[in-house]
Amino acid sequence: MFLLTLSPPSPPSTRLHHRHLSTATAISVRQRQRSVPRFKNGGEGKEVIGVRVGEDLPADYADRLPRTDPRDRRRAGILLHPTSLRGRYGIGDLGEEALRFVDWLSETGCSVWQVLPLVPPGRKGGEDGSPYAGQDANCGNTLLISLEELVKDGLLTKDELPEPINSDRVKYAAVAEVKDPLVAKAAERLATSEGELRNQLEDFRRDPMILSWLEDAAYFAAIDSLLGTSSWFNWPDPLKNRHLSALEQVYQIKEGFSRSGFPRLVSGVPPDAFSDTGQLWGSPIYDWIAMEKDRFSWWTRRLQRAQSLYDEFRIDHFRAFAGYWAVPSEAKFAMVGRWKAGPGKSLFNAIFKTAGNINIIAEDLGIITDDVVQLRKSIGAPGMAVLQFAFGSDAENPHLPHNHEKNQVIYTGTHDNDTVKGWWDTLPREEKTTVLKYLSKSEENDRPWELIRLALSSVAKTTIIPLQDVLALGSSGRMNIPGTQFGNWSWRIPASVSFESLEAEADRLRDMLAMFGRLPTDQE
Repeated sequence: MFLLTLSPPSPPSTRLHHRHLSTATAISVRQRQRSVPRFKNGGEGKEVIGVRVGEDLPADYADRLPRTDPRDRRRAGILLHPTSLRGRYGIGDLGEEALRFVDWLSETGCSVWQVLPLVPPGRKGGEDGSPYAGQDANCGNTLLISLEELVKDGLLTKDELPEPINSDRVKYAAVAEVKDPLVAKAAERLATSEGELRNQLEDFRRDPMILSWLEDAAYFAAIDSLLGTSSWFNWPDPLKNRHLSALEQVYQIKEGFSRSGFPRLVSGVPPDAFSDTGQLWGSPIYDWIAMEKDRFSWWTRRLQRAQSLYDEFRIDHFRAFAGYWAVPSEAKFAMVGRWKAGPGKSLFNAIFKTAGNINIIAEDLGIITDDVVQLRKSIGAPGMAVLQFAFGSDAENPHLPHNHEKNQVIYTGTHDNDTVKGWWDTLPREEKTTVLKYLSKSEENDRPWELIRLALSSVAKTTIIPLQDVLALGSSGRMNIPGTQFGNWSWRIPASVSFESLEAEADRLRDMLAMFGRLPTDQE
């Protein structure tokens, strides 16, 4: 997941820009805010020196109040993947509706927009648009390019725009069938055009950081499109092993595939709250020994790329850097795997040495052993707590608010959870009783907003709320069910809801943010 922070006001001409069709989508978001009076504490935090016990202190002593480090400012944000926005062509995109969302976000007082990975989503093997089955870690999702914005840039004409697709959920195959040819046409026109957009494209291509992955990404996409296999390790050996002659002949390959070269171990997790048999993801395990030999250069480039696009980013399954679950590739269930040692702090030492300080959030959910906690703390990364996980055990549960830490990100639920309303509707009675006692409530009222308030009141620096909980939606608003392959990632904001109609929700959020000290400093 990636976080974009809303920055101070910018000129009216600022809008979301696509780095058109360069296989990566860069986002620049500027906040349009109204002027709000500010309050400042007095004093500069000066030390009182040269004064002995019993002597008079300086006349301004009482004004020397503690000052909060700007990096420790409390804040809040909304989790919403761009595909969930309304749009004319069956999917949300980074066009006008995204700007309307940013304006609404500003009205709420929230300063963070969290999205899921913006990579090209899975389209094969039943991946069904998953942003966690992306074709390439460095590229962008071209389905998020706004066709209307391409018209504004002169790369498409209004007459070329398709008929609207009216769909309450994203149907990725249907969307791709409509958008892919138009995006490709716009790409061809951009490549042969003259002017500022073409100059930006050439600057992008010449950027050394981009050159480190762009050609490989283009080759991979071309081979993937040509062969149509569900995984790259089904490719013929010459292509899989990057033989130059095979790459040069990629568009002539028709048959004669070799089936050797499958990974020995693949990724997954042992049985957890989401699955009694664990989750089998099936992606090849990183060769950490080989990576360490070249000082983790791939990881360093990967995080530098993310740093160039986002203000902060969350590393999912952070616990694997301490110890990871490895499953034999022929296994049908993840429960037959075993724990193996991860790279530990040596990975982050290499990253920080090359890339400098980067803003990482550690997704430390699941089976969290002490070495995971120590690794996270050693690099200063905030961890996570999820309120839906808080009430099923005892008072030591780390997800309960009284156990939260300052350097932490709190969620009512994540993209892998049900909505709060859906969770509450299926919660066992005993656990419901625990929730009501913790909230000091004797009856069921507005459960989603009660948990939103609880999350915002946490001592943790950052609170993130899924938009579905702001809308108080039931299970129909769920984004993903872990351990299942089909029917995920398709939720969209209901057609009956516009950001203009959410003024009451914006005011309610803003009041809560003000109460718990989470408004930006220029809105206090």
